[in-house]
Amino acid sequence: MNVELREITADDCARLAQLEEVLFPGDSPWTLSDFVHEIAQSHTFYIGAVITTAEGEQLLVGYAGLAMLGVATEPEFEVHTIGVDPRFQRRGIARLLMDNLTHIADSYGGAMFLEVRTDNEPAVSLYRSYGFEQIGVRKRYYQPSGADAFTMRRSPQLLKK
Repeated sequence: MNVELREITADDCARLAQLEEVLFPGDSPWTLSDFVHEIAQSHTFYIGAVITTAEGEQLLVGYAGLAMLGVATEPEFEVHTIGVDPRFQRRGIARLLMDNLTHIADSYGGAMFLEVRTDNEPAVSLYRSYGFEQIGVRKRYYQPSGADAFTMRRSPQLLKK
């Protein structure tokens, strides 16, 4: 399977909202307008993972969003969202997306933060493999399910030149 990455555009937002409904049904999934608003921000970066089907159709199967917060000389980054179509999970797409998000943060030398459901073991494991450490728990963070979230942090990494 050949996966290509590209920047998310407003034309992708309906597909992203559709995937959110499938991936996060009990936790207020992001809507079309949420995505349109987010990708329009100058401090955010959203990428999509696209495959070409046997019929030649381009299908968006994964997405990730990162926000740069603070000042450029001492930035912090927050992973806003990441998701992969369930039909394409466990094929390295989330890792490909995370590779790119961490590269962006590393190129600025900034720490990264995120929240993840405490019961989402595959995601927690993925984030730990990138050096994220649990720094807290947010009780009843996800609504309306009331699921708890780990707050995780990844220290700035220096890129080798």
